[in-house]
Amino acid sequence: MTTFTVSNYLTAHHQLAQRVDAATFQTGIEMIKAAFESGKKIITCGNGGSASTASHYITDWNKMVNLATGKKFRGVSLCDNVGLITAYGNDLAYSEVFAGQVDALMDEGDLLVAVSGSGNSPNVLKAIESARNAGGKVLGVVGYDGGKMMPKCDHSVWVPSFDMQLCEDVHLMFGHMVMKTLCGSTIN
Repeated sequence: MTTFTVSNYLTAHHQLAQRVDAATFQTGIEMIKAAFESGKKIITCGNGGSASTASHYITDWNKMVNLATGKKFRGVSLCDNVGLITAYGNDLAYSEVFAGQVDALMDEGDLLVAVSGSGNSPNVLKAIESARNAGGKVLGVVGYDGGKMMPKCDHSVWVPSFDMQLCEDVHLMFGHMVMKTLCGSTIN
C-alpha cells in the first residue's frame, strides 16, 4: 500500500487511464447521444458519491446541451427529489427509492444511466430491473469488478479499480465527456 501524496494520487490516475477501455466510454457517449437525438428521457441514479455524480450529470447535460444546441435535453436525476426518496424509503423500502420513480417516469426507449462504484447497490439493481420492464435501455457507469450490475446493463462504462475515489473521479469525467460531445466542444 502506497502512502497518500498528491503525486501518488495523480500517478494512480495516470496508471488507471492506461487500463480504461476508451472504446467503452465512446459507446456510452453514443448511447446517450442517440437517446438525446431521438427525444428520449435520460434518467440517472446512484447512491452516495454516485448520487452526486448522477445529479451532476443532469445539471451539466440539461443546462449546457440546451445552451449549446437550443434543443431540449430531457434529463432527470432520481437522486434530486428528497420527498420522493424518503416517501419510497419510508412507505416501501430503501431498495425501492429509484425503481418506484422509474416505474412512474420511464417510457419505452428511454435510457437509464445507473451509476455505482461497486455495482452492487440493491436500489440501483432494482431500478435497472424496472427500466427493463418498461422497455428502457440501461447504461451502467461502474467501477470495481462491475458487480452484479454490469451483466444487467445493455452497456457499461467500467473503471477497473477497487479505489472508490478513483472510480468516482473517472465517473465524473465521463459525464463531462458526454457534455463536451453533445455540445460540440473542443479541448482547450
